[in-house]
Amino acid sequence: MSLLINREVGEGLHVITRVFSGLEDLVILQEIYGDRQSLVSVLDKINVRVIDSKYYMYVDDADCSIVVGLNHLTNADERTLYLDIIHELVHVKQFLDGKDIYDERYGYVNRQTEIEAYQVVIDEARKLGMNDGEIMEYLKVDWVSEDELRRLADQLGVA
Repeated sequence: MSLLINREVGEGLHVITRVFSGLEDLVILQEIYGDRQSLVSVLDKINVRVIDSKYYMYVDDADCSIVVGLNHLTNADERTLYLDIIHELVHVKQFLDGKDIYDERYGYVNRQTEIEAYQVVIDEARKLGMNDGEIMEYLKVDWVSEDELRRLADQLGVA
């Protein structure tokens, strides 16, 4: 992992590379965006909004910024933040491709954009050496029930 996370930025709007430096060098993101140059051109336009909130991380579909909860940024482990920013940058790519990343016709674990973003992250987690138990812990979030978590894991091939 060659990502450096600036946990000291505080609340406010920041260019993404001020909070997460090294994104342009991540092979996984270069693959998602086509090449390094395309990735850099997108990163140049993306902001991170750090807010004092219980939220983890999400894409604001009004302006394509990535919103990060201050507590999450300062307290989550590095591997979680690494996987989270990749997940959200998959959503940015989906958004730029014209997809409705928050399609309300589907529940969270059935939404194709979530499945796609999680699949990228699960593949990356496995490259990092994470086992299925660790991946299941990563997938656990407050807004997903145990039954929904199991369905999501099944769709992603996590035992």
